[in-house]
Amino acid sequence: MSGTQRHTEPLDVHLIAVRDGAAGHEVLLSRRAGNVYAAGCWHLVSGHLDGPWEDMVAALVREAREEAGVVIDRADVRAAVTVHHRAPAGGARIGVFFVVDRWKGTPEVREPHVCDAMGWFSFDALPEPMVAYCRAGLDAYRAGARMAVHFQEPGDPIAYDRSVDRLVLLHEPATRGAVPDQAVRTFAEQAVGRITEWTDASWAREESRVWRAVGAEDGEWYVKIHQNDRFHQREVDALRSWVPGLGAAAPRLVAADPTLRAVVLTAVGGRTLHGALHPPEQQRLIFHRIGQLAATIHHSAPPRPAADGLPLGKLERHLAGALAHLAPGDEKFIRATTERAAGLTPLMTVPTHGDFQLRNLHWDETADALYVIDFERSEEGPAVRDFVRLSDAWHGRPDLFQAVMDGYGRRFTPDEEAHLTVLSVLDAVSGISYGAAHGDPELVERGRRTLARLRAAQRP
Repeated sequence: MSGTQRHTEPLDVHLIAVRDGAAGHEVLLSRRAGNVYAAGCWHLVSGHLDGPWEDMVAALVREAREEAGVVIDRADVRAAVTVHHRAPAGGARIGVFFVVDRWKGTPEVREPHVCDAMGWFSFDALPEPMVAYCRAGLDAYRAGARMAVHFQEPGDPIAYDRSVDRLVLLHEPATRGAVPDQAVRTFAEQAVGRITEWTDASWAREESRVWRAVGAEDGEWYVKIHQNDRFHQREVDALRSWVPGLGAAAPRLVAADPTLRAVVLTAVGGRTLHGALHPPEQQRLIFHRIGQLAATIHHSAPPRPAADGLPLGKLERHLAGALAHLAPGDEKFIRATTERAAGLTPLMTVPTHGDFQLRNLHWDETADALYVIDFERSEEGPAVRDFVRLSDAWHGRPDLFQAVMDGYGRRFTPDEEAHLTVLSVLDAVSGISYGAAHGDPELVERGRRTLARLRAAQRP
């Protein structure tokens, strides 16, 4: 901390009042009115603490009585999610969201000078416009997260806009087994010697398993079990062929066992960029390095003519699984975009990472170094394949896009732009379908956000 003045931020309390409706769970919302922030937008019943004498639960109970005329027992208040929010104008605050399903009284407008409507809405049919901060809290709650960051950028709308959604969920530590089974432990120790400490480092959403392993002499490795033979072979092939050309920016393969679908990897430094917050100038530096790293990957082997066209074979299956979660007009846009793919000029293929996104990129503040991990989706393909998921990270930030392009050494060609759009649509549909089938609302929302962004970019 610099200086003697501690930084402080306001604390808000938000009521997620829920009930069972004809179409499923419903949430109580009020519409802001008058000379207030976000007038005309829907919001949860909410407010601030009156002073240091009032705790946050007492504040929630008071706000519910004052704004909606309902009486809530403290014992019925349950923690939902905490959101660290920054408004487009720059002010930040901590929002603590609580869920309540019992109260006395009928909710009604009690402060007409700041609220002109109140009603119950299905979680699947929330009204518009809605305060983006409020929508972030509801989406985080529905995703099962306990904490989230919602830092808006200057120029972002106050009302929720799916194409500029800044919500980042912070996942809890994995609750699965802290150590792998005996066969995997034996394989790892034959490769690196006795291991004295195991820590489950698996990503919350993936079926592959990863452990951090510390040896008797303090060496550090990562042990990974792939979810299928295809992913195992892809990662091993990449680690044995073009990944060594990345030098210290990537892990090295220590050992591999195809029967166990297991690998032992050296550890890389830094922390994942997923959910990380950096000042704008440092962000631009990091994204410039990301562009440089992408260029190194794509130049690690000579380009070759494409053997196949764009991967359209699974579109109908994925579309069937995603259809119920698409916005009006999405299906028409998806079909029109993929139909145009037949006329695109095939691109040369190069080695690609296949899952080049912030969660697989680590930044080391001390060493000023960037690292990349997780090569199980690596295969030859058009270079723009590696920018499909990364493009979410620069959306709304032309300075970050420019930083990536500067680091990459060139901008995309028109043909590459067209391929990137098609690949992004296919990835979005696949993600929505997978998320819907596996109970992952965050993945569904990411796909919906991508489609909204792509559609908005094509409007005149």
